[in-house]
Amino acid sequence: MKVVEVAAAVILRPDGSFLLGRRPSGSFYPGYWEFPGGKVEANETPREALLRELQEELGIAVDAAYPWITREFSYEHAEVRLHFFRVLRWSGELQELQHDALAWQRADAVTVSPLLPANAPVLAALALPDFYAISHAGEIGVDRQLEALTRALDHGLRLVQLREAGLATAQRAAWVHAAVDLCHGYGARVLVNGDMALANDAGADGVHLTASQLLSLSRRPDFPLVAASCHDAGELAQARRLGLDFVVLGPVKETASHPGRPGMGWAAFGSLAADYPLPIFALGGLAREDKEAAWQAGAHGIAAIRAAWE
Repeated sequence: MKVVEVAAAVILRPDGSFLLGRRPSGSFYPGYWEFPGGKVEANETPREALLRELQEELGIAVDAAYPWITREFSYEHAEVRLHFFRVLRWSGELQELQHDALAWQRADAVTVSPLLPANAPVLAALALPDFYAISHAGEIGVDRQLEALTRALDHGLRLVQLREAGLATAQRAAWVHAAVDLCHGYGARVLVNGDMALANDAGADGVHLTASQLLSLSRRPDFPLVAASCHDAGELAQARRLGLDFVVLGPVKETASHPGRPGMGWAAFGSLAADYPLPIFALGGLAREDKEAAWQAGAHGIAAIRAAWE
């Protein structure tokens, strides 16, 4: 069956809510809610199709749209490849030109139904924040790291990786238990790097796999949230096969831990991220100010160690 290329828009407001439209009668899946968008026509890029479709469907002109994830799905009538873009700025008044209703929704509290079947993984990806903080208690000390973690959580941090292989076993276990309890008190999700037994024992939300762990596995670990560190196309392909929730890709720039070693740069990052189905966090010498450059290259957001605690 021929694959139909589709451009889809995740139109986001500053509060994190996104727009869904209800399909009218006379269309496939009438009454189902979907992300606005439509078929990529001949000689059109997905971005060009997105701009055209949002003008035709909603009467808006797109001012800022960033490539995000690409998902494939088999419907009864077609095999589709959905190129999702996050639309953060637009001009014009939203209109119901091709839907019979529009609704602003949140990933953690969708109130409309039914949704098109292809959208479940998209909602899960939208529930991820755009900043992923990585601890370094082994460098700055456990007490200082807990203080920094508390400050960051107070300022809205909601996704944390605990990566402390350098700590002694007992100290690492105590640190992870304390950090998980602290994060959960703020409603933040936390993953433990590399140690599935400790992640399970501490009640963490999931595990973050090292690249070597990722390549050694034949199936996804049994956690609600599983991520992995990736550096090349082979590791990205393995994360895709295992059906992970997101990946971290880098290094993009030179890092403090590897001075003198250049990163891959945004062009190479964008090439690896293109048409990838999982959210990707960019890592390596990055700060929050790099977020828009990361979005332009197809990243979901930024992952950082030192910049997370400044």
